[in-house]
Amino acid sequence: MLLRKIICLPFIFFVTTVTAQKNTTKSTSNVSQWKKEVIKSLDEKQKTAQEMVDMVFSFSELGFQEIETSAYLTQILEKNGFSIERGISGIPTAWMAKWGNGKPVIALGSDIDGIPKASQKPGVAYKEPIVEDAPGHGEGHNSGLPLVILSAIEVKKIMEREGITGTLVIWPGVAEELVGSKAWYIRDAYFKNVDACIFTHVGSNLGVSWGDAGNNGLVSVEFKFEGSSAHSAGAPWRGKSALDAVELMDIAWNFKREHLKPTQRSHYVITDGGDQPNVVPSKASVWYYLRERTYEDIKNMYDDAVLYANSVATMTGTKVSHQLLGTAWPGHFNRSIAEAVYANIKTVGLPSWDAADQQLARAVQKLVNAPKKNQRGEIIDGLATKLDTLNGPVEFSMGGGSDDIADIAWNLPTVVLRYPSNIPGTPGHNWADGIAMATPIAHKGVVSGSKVVAATLLDMFTDASIISNAWDYHKNVQTKDIKYKSFVEPTNPPAIHLNKKIMDQFRPQLKKYYYDPSKYETYLEQLGIQYPQIEKKAN
Repeated sequence: MLLRKIICLPFIFFVTTVTAQKNTTKSTSNVSQWKKEVIKSLDEKQKTAQEMVDMVFSFSELGFQEIETSAYLTQILEKNGFSIERGISGIPTAWMAKWGNGKPVIALGSDIDGIPKASQKPGVAYKEPIVEDAPGHGEGHNSGLPLVILSAIEVKKIMEREGITGTLVIWPGVAEELVGSKAWYIRDAYFKNVDACIFTHVGSNLGVSWGDAGNNGLVSVEFKFEGSSAHSAGAPWRGKSALDAVELMDIAWNFKREHLKPTQRSHYVITDGGDQPNVVPSKASVWYYLRERTYEDIKNMYDDAVLYANSVATMTGTKVSHQLLGTAWPGHFNRSIAEAVYANIKTVGLPSWDAADQQLARAVQKLVNAPKKNQRGEIIDGLATKLDTLNGPVEFSMGGGSDDIADIAWNLPTVVLRYPSNIPGTPGHNWADGIAMATPIAHKGVVSGSKVVAATLLDMFTDASIISNAWDYHKNVQTKDIKYKSFVEPTNPPAIHLNKKIMDQFRPQLKKYYYDPSKYETYLEQLGIQYPQIEKKAN
């Protein structure tokens, strides 16, 4: 058996090398023409892009509850020849779509979940929810997978016609706002045989970076305390308050902040504070996000939080348990693929914004009191008209947000393409971030991004050196001194219970506003919005 394995290894390497050489030889003189072809073809898919972006926007689904979104997108992929594996990692709304054969295997992904209480009509420069207090796409995750799917379908046509070998894998970032899925995908080996990944995320320019991204990793953990109830006035001494434990833990953690590094971010919400004041709470819980710049510092915060929880349980005579709900590593992205992506960004360029697009952007910036400059000192005034540069590793970071795409990136060469479908200067995770996301701004940004992804795919399928160099960077630079360790244990289930109650409450109301492209050209038309609508109409 050992001899057979030794004999087979050179054969596998030979087959992979021959496949790469075949693609390279076949395409050397043609890839430039294929890129022009796919860019032209995607220019003609403006209507398809608009329908997909608007449809997902109208579903307004939160993490782990992206039922309509996943059904809609997988149906499109199946109609275009992709096979679908549903329910991956035990997550009902997660899936992987595959088409093709052989190497290289290139994954394309983007997030699909929304933001709580972010319901907002698109194309209007004032606050007006579609459904009061309902979820909405207050980050723009309705646009990324339409972009990816458009790219993949057009590249697939060329691969079929030209006999280009390779496999396309498309997957959703489920519950990214809860950082609740990608580390589970890695744990369950769904990316084991993937050679590279291009991820997309909504932004306000076309851009890509490589190296240390400067953001924080995190653990998301909920602590549940259990005591015993009693009459709050008649016999409070007979009760053991779980709420006391929660409050004492929060106090202890807030004092601890003074002794944490300035790069940390930690925040919490009380998810159960008891039932009513005249009953000593027998159960209470608190949910923490603990963020830092390195695995070791995140782990230290996590361990300390568990210690504090156990300590206050002892103080209050209660019991405590905890559950890991989500996790993300700090981001680090691949140089070789980023350089390939950026070369195509320069070819594609930014969309041509018209006066209406710029008018809405400036009105929204005024509405949210946007800063005059971004963190890099660039002026914020309407939509971007100058391309971002290719950014390398940050020299220093005070920390910030998190994204579990980092867990993919620490396991295989990965980059994140940011595409210009949103307005610069919005606050993030806010209803105002949804204003652009079913308008021509979003549609144009998605088409531009799809051209970049499609052109880069053609490069990667026909130039073996891109992936070879990507793995060299991954092994000899990125992971040379830092090795990935997951916070997710084999026994940790995904937190698929999250957001169910919220969606059960709001889905019936939201269904009334699902986009119907058979009756309306755009979602703006369906909602009766004249784009751009700068001032609220009088009733």
